[in-house]
Amino acid sequence: MEKRTARKVFTGIVVSTKTAKTITVKVERKNLHPRYKKLVITHKKYHAHDEEGIAKMGDKVRIVETRPISKTKFYRLQSVLVKAK
Repeated sequence: MEKRTARKVFTGIVVSTKTAKTITVKVERKNLHPRYKKLVITHKKYHAHDEEGIAKMGDKVRIVETRPISKTKFYRLQSVLVKAK
């Protein structure tokens, strides 16, 4: 029996809730540049499935990798960590 690999988990900020049952989450990463030793911040946006529509713009959320839900959705909302003000 094959062992299942660990699912990727990201924490980010909701930047869009315009589509039905989908949120767009901006995830930032901080890396040290190999030559200049400067902290470089990169970001990437992920589409995540939000069945109940509980996440709002500006919320800090945790998303987890799942089976493909659509062409661009491979993540689902796990929890809302901090509500937007």
